[in-house]
Amino acid sequence: MASYVLLLKEYEDNETVVYRFGPNENIMGKIELNKFTRKYTELDVIPDNNFSSEFYYDRAAQRMAVCLVKEGGVFPDRTAFES
Repeated sequence: MASYVLLLKEYEDNETVVYRFGPNENIMGKIELNKFTRKYTELDVIPDNNFSSEFYYDRAAQRMAVCLVKEGGVFPDRTAFES
């Protein structure tokens, strides 16, 4: 089964980055990453009971971890988790 999670950057400063995440631009939650503590926080859940917010949150966090660790802390305005 294929997985796709769209991430759209909403805010970034030296300490945190916030992305909206979800299956498409119309159904999105919000996730924040503290770059120093590496702690993720789900700010808003996906507002649709037909989509598991936890499923999309976990994959959004994985994509953000790749940006932080493997891509040198570069967080693009638009990215995605695909598998």
